[in-house]
Amino acid sequence: MDRQQSGDGVAVTTRYLSRDVILGVRDRKTEEVYVPEWEGSVLIQGMTGTDRDKFEAEIVEFTPEGKRKGFNLEHVRARLVARCLVDEGGQRLFSDSKADLEALGSKSAQAIDLLWEVASRLSGVGARDIEALTQGLPEGQSELSTSS
Repeated sequence: MDRQQSGDGVAVTTRYLSRDVILGVRDRKTEEVYVPEWEGSVLIQGMTGTDRDKFEAEIVEFTPEGKRKGFNLEHVRARLVARCLVDEGGQRLFSDSKADLEALGSKSAQAIDLLWEVASRLSGVGARDIEALTQGLPEGQSELSTSS
């Protein structure tokens, strides 16, 4: 549906998207990244909203009462990179299994950091998100950094 609006003497047409149009849009960006330590390139794809929610839920620790108490930083970089490393068809190369996270985490920290930076950017994970996750945590528990 289109609607005409006028503001400051300029006519603007607003197009309202339907459910089908929204769900049909390919909105996840993919980027090829050369990894010097691996002497080759990989594809990094931004996470879906659901993947990002799961990622955040896995890294935040809660008390039995449901209050945030800290972070589970075990494999945090590998966990994000694993969600974003894909093949040419967009299928993940690694699962969320402990074995896959340990295997990926055993690779060069420099390579994983490079991929973390790209995955964070493509997934919209930045400093403000970490700030929101750490709000209300005890002192010293809010130290999960990103490069954005």
